[in-house]
Amino acid sequence: MSLEAFESIAEAAALQDIALEFIDGEIGVKPVPDGDHGQIIAWLQRICMQHRPDLWLFAEQGLRIPSYENGDARPDGTLAPAEYFAGQGEWADARGVLLTAEVTSFDRRADERDRVRKPRAYAESGIPVYLLIDRDSDTVTVHSEPVKGRYREIRSYDYGERVELPGLDVTLDTEVLKNYSR
Repeated sequence: MSLEAFESIAEAAALQDIALEFIDGEIGVKPVPDGDHGQIIAWLQRICMQHRPDLWLFAEQGLRIPSYENGDARPDGTLAPAEYFAGQGEWADARGVLLTAEVTSFDRRADERDRVRKPRAYAESGIPVYLLIDRDSDTVTVHSEPVKGRYREIRSYDYGERVELPGLDVTLDTEVLKNYSR
C-alpha cells in the first residue's frame, strides 16, 4: 500500500474517532486511550512545561517516519520546540522532534507495537529519546542515542524512581505513576 493511500484511509477513519498508523509497511489501529492513559500524558505535558517552557509536548501529533518503510506514526506524546508543528498538517516531519512518548494500552498488540516496532522506527528517524511508560510492568523505559536504526542506550526504572531524560534537562518524579497501576 502506498503512503498516500494510507493517509486517505486514515483521514476517513479519523472521522469515526479511530486513529491509524502505518509502520513497517502495515496499517495499525491505535487503541482509544482510557482515562488513566490521558492523565499520564497530561502529567508528562505539565512536567515538560515546568522544566522546559521552550518545548511543548504535543499529544497525538502525526509524524512522517520516512526512514522506516515510508511510515506514519502517531505517538501519544511528541516533544518539540513550541512552534515546530505550525503549518505542517496532520503528518509532520520528525526531524525536529526531541522525544516521542508512548503509554501502553492494555491490548494484545502493545508488546510488538510499543516495545519493538516503534522504538526501531523512532531510532531510524533519528529521534533522540523514546520514552515508554509501560503500564503492564509499572516501569518507565528511556531509549536514547539512536545509531544505525536502534537505540544504543536503554534504561528501565520502576514507578517511583526519578528518571532523567538525556539531553533534555528534564527529570521525571514517577511516584505519581503508582496511582495508575493496575
